[in-house]
Amino acid sequence: MRRREFITLLGGAAAWPSTGRAQTYPAHTVRVIVPVAAAGPTDVFARLITNKLSEILGKQFYVENIGGAGGNIGVGQAAKTPSDGYTILVVSNLFVVNPSLYDRVPYDPYKDFDPVVLAADVTSVITVHPSLPVKTVKDLVGFIKANPGKHNYTSGGIGTTPHLMAEQLRLSQGLDLVHVPFNSGGLAIGSAVAGHTPISFGGLPPAAPLVKEGKLRALAVSGKTRSPALPDVPTLAEAGFPDIKGDAWMGVFVPAGTSRDIIALLNREIVKIVRLSDIKERMAELGYEPIGGTPEEFAKQIKLDLEKWSAVIRDAQIKVR
Repeated sequence: MRRREFITLLGGAAAWPSTGRAQTYPAHTVRVIVPVAAAGPTDVFARLITNKLSEILGKQFYVENIGGAGGNIGVGQAAKTPSDGYTILVVSNLFVVNPSLYDRVPYDPYKDFDPVVLAADVTSVITVHPSLPVKTVKDLVGFIKANPGKHNYTSGGIGTTPHLMAEQLRLSQGLDLVHVPFNSGGLAIGSAVAGHTPISFGGLPPAAPLVKEGKLRALAVSGKTRSPALPDVPTLAEAGFPDIKGDAWMGVFVPAGTSRDIIALLNREIVKIVRLSDIKERMAELGYEPIGGTPEEFAKQIKLDLEKWSAVIRDAQIKVR
């Protein structure tokens, strides 16, 4: 799909004729590229979805983690695959963040992919190692200010939504706080548990079990409402920081030019999956909120988010070269 066709999707005017291709799809295994390392929020979500797709459609959907360069390597590789429905990309909103964050990215978010579905929202969470004498975000801000030059924080990578959330807090409060990026949310949260980087901004899915086990202390979540995964943890607004934004999303894409029947089939099945009672329950436990919706609705969200995160990155003066 080229830019003009994508913009037609934005207007919701696309007519999707039936070609019958989806009737025989999938005929063999389907590769699901996740452009980050295993164990982070994107990987966890992708495996939930691919397991169900395999079960429902009768062919194996398997995850292939292709990390590196903040997700750009995996997304770039997905962009070069055939438009036959046998390669799918499951990615967070780094898809719309990276074009503003990097001088160059190996994909065009409009030209190289067709949107399938905006599958879920992901809450971010601020956590600390239990050894830190803080119980609220205001405590944390005061603690860092009282000890300048002594603290750092971890995230799943430069330009991830938790990183941008942390930078918003750092700039708004004038904090002397150094970022230590990792290649995935799972690795970042592991460093926090070990106490190497005792302050962490990350996705809720890998953090929630560790908070429940007492290995980390959660200070606030980024959602508009409290997460069912950690109902006792306040939102950032409740914690006194309503202007700090940190929610991410999980989306599914295919290479541009993929059969519209295949896109419609994948959209329909994934929307069904995220609404299944057992999947919804598991997603709630991990900190995901199911969305669903049409490819056209997702296309509109992509355009809005490209503009929103571009402004955040510009204001925070974040750039990766």
